[in-house]
Amino acid sequence: MADKQIFALPDAGEGLTDAEIVRWLVSVGDEVHVNQPVVEVETVKSLVELPCPYDGVVLEQLAAEGDRVDVGAPILAVGVESADAVDQPDATPEVLVGYGPGSPALKAPSAPAPALHAPQPILAKPPVRRYAKELGIDLATVRPTGPGGIVTREDVTAAQEQQAPQALATYPGDDQPWLVGGTVSRDGRQTRVPVRSVRRRTAEAMVTSAFTAPHVTVFHTLDVTRAMSLVATLREDKEFADVHVTPLLVVAKALLLAVQRHPEINATWDESAHEIVYKHYVNLGIAAATPRGLVVPNIKDAHRLRLHDLAVALGDLTRSARAGTIRPDQLTDGTITITNVGVFSIDTGTPILNPGEAGILAVGAITKQPWVHKGKVRPRWVTQLALSFDHRLVDGGLGSIVLADVAKVLADPAQALVWG
Repeated sequence: MADKQIFALPDAGEGLTDAEIVRWLVSVGDEVHVNQPVVEVETVKSLVELPCPYDGVVLEQLAAEGDRVDVGAPILAVGVESADAVDQPDATPEVLVGYGPGSPALKAPSAPAPALHAPQPILAKPPVRRYAKELGIDLATVRPTGPGGIVTREDVTAAQEQQAPQALATYPGDDQPWLVGGTVSRDGRQTRVPVRSVRRRTAEAMVTSAFTAPHVTVFHTLDVTRAMSLVATLREDKEFADVHVTPLLVVAKALLLAVQRHPEINATWDESAHEIVYKHYVNLGIAAATPRGLVVPNIKDAHRLRLHDLAVALGDLTRSARAGTIRPDQLTDGTITITNVGVFSIDTGTPILNPGEAGILAVGAITKQPWVHKGKVRPRWVTQLALSFDHRLVDGGLGSIVLADVAKVLADPAQALVWG
């Protein structure tokens, strides 16, 4: 005889309150084992595979793909042999495998097992759920006609035809992936898409930052021809043959040197304690635009890395961000950030601080421009830098000096030998 065990959504080790079910990796009737990944969820800014805490057979999926689920809520029912059944203890919440402190193996979920009379889920096979999601149809509004009350593909199609929304009034037929999961108005002139996951949390963080930290931004336009020559030289260097060298590497090193010379910019404001907290380490954030939204993972203890190791870390971070596999711990405890708006051919901007940080450096497009060099107008590589800072922690003098130091290294990388 098998017991029914409920797998509740655990905390991913980052203090989250909820997550979105992105993709089920198992179906009803599948055999599962302890620590086998069973579902993919989207947390604050990354995708995480959740491992199962039980050996047994999948009885029910208690949440559908696209659902937002609170931590501690039931997501999967597993049939477990009575002798092997494990009760879920009332304990301090545990974290997922590989995330945060604790054992490397996933322990039983922290939330007590809910009563077995959980709300009856909507019955529909995964392909039908995906089909409904693509059409923007809420399965709860669909009348099932399949055996045992299951929703069929035909049921979803009928529901879509009943709603009879017209094609979008603006730009009909265009590829508009940002509208996936939205609900089209009856006249076809609007689509409402739930704000969730990365975009919702990014919005919350930016609003918090913009309205709690007084931003000041200083700008500097400079000749970076020597820095570009250094990039070209490193690309030909055998020691750097295994990494992709970009101007961002030199910018990151320049900022780390500036922080080393002016560590007071590497701080945070603790409003509750009425204290300034100075960090004796640099976790360098790199803002990255991904299909899921803006993420700011950081390189831990970047100040300790040699140039080659820094290049490796930048490459790894970029690949992980694009693939959506950034770990939750990589998104926390950043101390200062770089945002490279130049990749969008933008000259400069006024970047908003990552919450809890005192400074963020924006790097504009690096382009050939006429420039006065040694008394003559010549074509040179030129860029613009913008440094935003929290005026509670950093006054205009310090902010300007830090930006000037970054510019000195980029204008003449030999400064790195003087300061390093």
